[in-house]
Amino acid sequence: MENRIIIIFAHLSIILKCLKINQNNKEISQSLYDNVFHNIENNLREIGHGDVTVNKKMKQLNQIFHDLLIKFIDDRTKKKIEIKEMVKFLYMNDKNDEISKKLHDYFTKYYDFCFDLINKNMIKEIDKFRY
Repeated sequence: MENRIIIIFAHLSIILKCLKINQNNKEISQSLYDNVFHNIENNLREIGHGDVTVNKKMKQLNQIFHDLLIKFIDDRTKKKIEIKEMVKFLYMNDKNDEISKKLHDYFTKYYDFCFDLINKNMIKEIDKFRY
């Protein structure tokens, strides 16, 4: 389950990065962030975790998300470094470079796609990404 959540976090961090650079609309960014974490919390409760476990897990997931989010810096020219760092974070197994290269390629294309979207329609058009 955590691997899926980390992949969601990687996509969310790219989207939030694009929203921050392309438009200073904190309401949309905060709404996305709140929605994702609220859904994760609800899903943890649905599968039977108690309050203490959910709070502990949410704290861990929040730390993972923020660690991933700080991999992105404000200078778009350093995109390759950002994506490379993120892929290292997502896939820490150095033995299989092919998977690492595919992840790098995917997230580079996703990153470019997100930055090329029109500011106002970014959230509506993000699902049109094809790899």
